[in-house]
Amino acid sequence: MSFWAHVSVGGSVCDYGDVGEWRNAPYCSKHVPDTSDHTGWGEQEDPLHRHSETPLKGGIVAMKEPVCLIDNGTDGRLRVQQRSLQILEQIQQPVVVVAVVGLYRTGKSYLMNRLAGTQTGFALGSTIESKTKGIWMWCVPHPNKAGHTLVLLDTEGLGDVEKGDEKHDTWIFCLALLLSSTLVYNSLGTIDNNALEKLQFVAELTEHIKVKSSEHDRKTELMLVFPSFVWTVRDFTLELELKGKPITADEYLENALKLKPVETGSSPEVLKHNKLRQNLRDFFAVRRCFVMERPASGKDMKRMEQLRDSDLESSFVQQAKAFCSYIHHSAQVKAMRGGRGLNGRMLGSLAETYVEAIRSGKVPCLESAVESLAAIQNGRAITEALKFYRAEMERKVKFPTETQEALSMIHTAAEKLAISIFINESFNDQDHKYQQQLVTDMAKEYGELCKKNVKVSREVCRSVISQAFASLEKALNNGSYMRSGGYEDFRCELDRGAQLYRSEKRKGVMSEEVLTKYLEEKNVVGKTIRAADRSLTEAQKKMEEDKVRRKEAEQQQKLLVQRNRLQQQAMWDLDRSNEENIRQLEVKMEGERVRAQAELERVVTAKLKEQRELLECGYKRRAQDMEEDIRKLQTDQKKAQEKKKSPSFWGKVAGFFGF
Repeated sequence: MSFWAHVSVGGSVCDYGDVGEWRNAPYCSKHVPDTSDHTGWGEQEDPLHRHSETPLKGGIVAMKEPVCLIDNGTDGRLRVQQRSLQILEQIQQPVVVVAVVGLYRTGKSYLMNRLAGTQTGFALGSTIESKTKGIWMWCVPHPNKAGHTLVLLDTEGLGDVEKGDEKHDTWIFCLALLLSSTLVYNSLGTIDNNALEKLQFVAELTEHIKVKSSEHDRKTELMLVFPSFVWTVRDFTLELELKGKPITADEYLENALKLKPVETGSSPEVLKHNKLRQNLRDFFAVRRCFVMERPASGKDMKRMEQLRDSDLESSFVQQAKAFCSYIHHSAQVKAMRGGRGLNGRMLGSLAETYVEAIRSGKVPCLESAVESLAAIQNGRAITEALKFYRAEMERKVKFPTETQEALSMIHTAAEKLAISIFINESFNDQDHKYQQQLVTDMAKEYGELCKKNVKVSREVCRSVISQAFASLEKALNNGSYMRSGGYEDFRCELDRGAQLYRSEKRKGVMSEEVLTKYLEEKNVVGKTIRAADRSLTEAQKKMEEDKVRRKEAEQQQKLLVQRNRLQQQAMWDLDRSNEENIRQLEVKMEGERVRAQAELERVVTAKLKEQRELLECGYKRRAQDMEEDIRKLQTDQKKAQEKKKSPSFWGKVAGFFGF
């Protein structure tokens, strides 16, 4: 589970009023932003900004209803709704993003409601008017993956004649594709040429989504980052049979996407037939299909929100459950190239980046989005990790600590959690420069705390000294020891004061240093008293002098032990910090490696399958053209398998622990 969802370091839950305020509020033991009752979004409440989410225990956002993520502003251009961004800002868990696209009035919203586990939510319509405008979002706890949030995106129906702007449909489709980890295409009837022609947006993807040059061809690069593709065919009435044999829905889809063999010629009809199908084959490595019969009669179709499963056709219920089960179990965390997973906050930033590119008349660029996301997230990750560390140390440290180990233990716990915050929030930290910056900054913070601990300890020790040796100082000021027998009285009072001093608690790490310095000063005074004491013979004076030297040596040894302990603890702290940073980073890198490997595996599998089918259809040259790219992908696979451990990527951060 995300760190923000469960921070258990003691104390009670802290609630902050506005989602925009919690970032400036003091950190507490359970940093859970509260958004349960907000009205400060303007003088009048926008219907797009209804109160629709509440925080659950552990900081998980549970939205009561969907909200608009992207719509058209008054200027007619796409915009991201700030309310939705503020909701995503709270989600620090990995997000599984499922988007649905398709022609309007085909039942897309109903499917999304079933995925959310409810009958109502996304608006359903029973007229020819399209209900959903723009892209709407619903975030719910994932039903199968603990510690994950399921983000459902319902899109405006494509082909709505009232819109007039053909480009609008293209951008809605592109945004749904770019933001999701699984893209559901919903249609009615059958998968035929007509249905494929309505997916012309896929043919235009290379014109509307940009990738920078790489060792792979452009379509392969897009396949590596594009979501899984699920085609849901509604009101399906055909028998799933091919040549008299039963087939699965997936086989039905793949058969519909088959190319016409080369011997059929190269007429415009054949080229068009193959191009429509080749686009889906080129961009989506994972393709699944679910067919669903009509759920109810015509009258009942107008009140689908009110119908229970028992009111629907049993075959439809079974088919819908199979679809939901697949999505819940198989849809992956939204990730960028290289297996870099996203949380809610990152998803919000990604949406802003893409929409801003479209608003400025540019084509969304995948690499630019990654760079922009990294710049935003990594700087913020450092800030929040440091903010937590400072607040946690301020809350828990009571100066002076009795030992350096006590301060170190608090530091170790706070640093570990701060690293978790950074690791969870960081994104594409190339060369680990941002994490190195965090290590350096926390080392400086800890160094300053250590210095403060020393300073306060000295002050406390001096105060204890003044009390423990008060009677000695008074006698010295009165000259009471400058007499016969005065030296013995001086030594007795000095020893008594030292015992009293040592019996006092919470003096801190400078206890021996302050005492040593004080005793050295008094031994100089004692030398004068000893010389003036006529009751002592020269031999006795010599013996007393030797005794003082032995005690000084013992005290120096105690001081040396204390200093060595401080230095050893400082070095141990550096070593442990280094190890903890590497350990947590390796866990994150291993997760990314596994996702990247799976990403490559599915693309290589799809490419090999495509190559075999091209050969079967007689397209030898096209199959040969794929060979080099497949070889490069397989090389990348081997590299991903071998890259199991990260090297030690920084040396010890030194120079901040002076005493």
